Amino acid sequence: MGPLLLLMICQCAINSVKMQSFSNPNIILLMADDLGIGDLGCYGNKTLRTPNIDRLAEEGVTLTQHIAAAPLCTPSRAAFLTGRYPIRSGKWHLGMNCESSNDFCHHPLSHGFDYFYGLTVTNFRDCKPGQGSVFLKGVQKTLVIPIQIAGITLVSLAIVHYILNVPFQVFGYCLLIITISLVVLIFFFYNFRHLNCFLMRNHQIIQQPLSYENLTQRLTKEAMQFIGSVLDIYECFVDFNAMTIKWLPQNRNIDAPFLLVLSYLHVHTALYASENFRGKSKHGLYGDAVEEMDWSVVKGNPTEKGLMFYRLDLTTTDLNSSGGKSTNWEGGIRVPGLLRWPGVIQAGTYTDEPTSNMDIFPTIVKLAEAQLPSDRIIDGHDLLPLLQGKVTRSKHEFLFHYCNAYLNAVRWHPGNSESVWKVFFFTPNFSPEDSNGCYDSHVCFCHGGFITQHDPPLLFDLSRDPEEKVPLTPETESRFYEILRVIHQAVDNHTRSLQAVPNQLSWDNLLWKPWLQLCCSSLFQSCYCDYDSGGSPLEVHSG
Repeated sequence: MGPLLLLMICQCAINSVKMQSFSNPNIILLMADDLGIGDLGCYGNKTLRTPNIDRLAEEGVTLTQHIAAAPLCTPSRAAFLTGRYPIRSGKWHLGMNCESSNDFCHHPLSHGFDYFYGLTVTNFRDCKPGQGSVFLKGVQKTLVIPIQIAGITLVSLAIVHYILNVPFQVFGYCLLIITISLVVLIFFFYNFRHLNCFLMRNHQIIQQPLSYENLTQRLTKEAMQFIGSVLDIYECFVDFNAMTIKWLPQNRNIDAPFLLVLSYLHVHTALYASENFRGKSKHGLYGDAVEEMDWSVVKGNPTEKGLMFYRLDLTTTDLNSSGGKSTNWEGGIRVPGLLRWPGVIQAGTYTDEPTSNMDIFPTIVKLAEAQLPSDRIIDGHDLLPLLQGKVTRSKHEFLFHYCNAYLNAVRWHPGNSESVWKVFFFTPNFSPEDSNGCYDSHVCFCHGGFITQHDPPLLFDLSRDPEEKVPLTPETESRFYEILRVIHQAVDNHTRSLQAVPNQLSWDNLLWKPWLQLCCSSLFQSCYCDYDSGGSPLEVHSG
């Protein structure tokens, strides 16, 4: 999964208001979804127009080895929010409720945030009519064996009934249970869009199903209204657009800094773009979405209203979809990383050291002058010493790349070398076979016949072969076995630090529970409501 993340730390003041210190800033984080590292002009793209994001690179630092913490959206975002490898949390889509349809146990407001607006689930292509179903692809593969077992069971019961004269009620009850299960399953998938694709403000559903019409502009308007309500205190103008999620502090005053998180739907499928951007790029609807997202990060005029304006902008993604979902090839996990903070981070610089989205959490905690949790392992590191040039080496000597719960690859950057070694214990089998991704299933699976195991592991030196085209061998790399020995030792140490967590993909968690379903009207009305499509859209210019 690869969203674009913009971390913006803003400090605003006018002559009548004292300027806050750099160590106690306002913080704005923006995250987009599935943006490829090759989709931005500042990373070499010549055909997509991203001037506003490119300006962040010109005025800040570019991370050339910035890595998503997982190759799929939800675990990657869990790592971003916790600073930990997803394997430590077991995080997946947990739904919204635990015991009733209104306990909201998994809602952001139940986990430290004070305000919410946006989507609580992924922007599935199932949410947009005519875009197909990524969900059904996986479910079809998952249900093959249970359906076969059910069929064999029914046939066996029928045979036993006629041969051994077992009461017909046993056969009838089994048939009834299977029939009800199939009806519920068919109902759920047939109504997936109405049941799962909705927009919320705090605990209230305001649009079900979600409409993509002017969606970016509606989200933009919501974001600007919040920013205006807070930063008007400083008479500070900020033009951040295209938001999907935001979490804010409750106490809004000039002495208490705020945290705002904005999460883009772009460019995750289902793809969409506002009318002003449709058909304007050279790369179809995907390019239109990228360019609309770039429009949405236009900076406010720093001289507006006599403003002194400071902020840190971090641009990254939760994963790089150009390499295929759930693949730890560099095309799947190396993502954009741009940071801008005038007066703190030198403009026009590059960092070639390995960094991770897990580093965002400890960086923000440090800037907020708070303490990291002491009861758990935090895998990320504060980025500021590296960005400010106080240190020259990343603290990430090793980075571990998981495919779901399976350790797929390991990256090693020795402290006394410029090499970045990467080993693969297994690789996905692409489909179609001659492609560079798992396009038939939309995501690459991590087990059984979906992968190829490697013994010895595949070894690459990313400093010389960033595209991972030619695996090294004992004949081409004299330190081949020594490198593998060090990495295996690191894996052993890492594995010993892991603790068992509940299986979020168990059948109990996967099965739909109608009594927990959020519905703003009734199931008989297909849960329809729309309280959010009104109002005039923002004026936009596609360039």
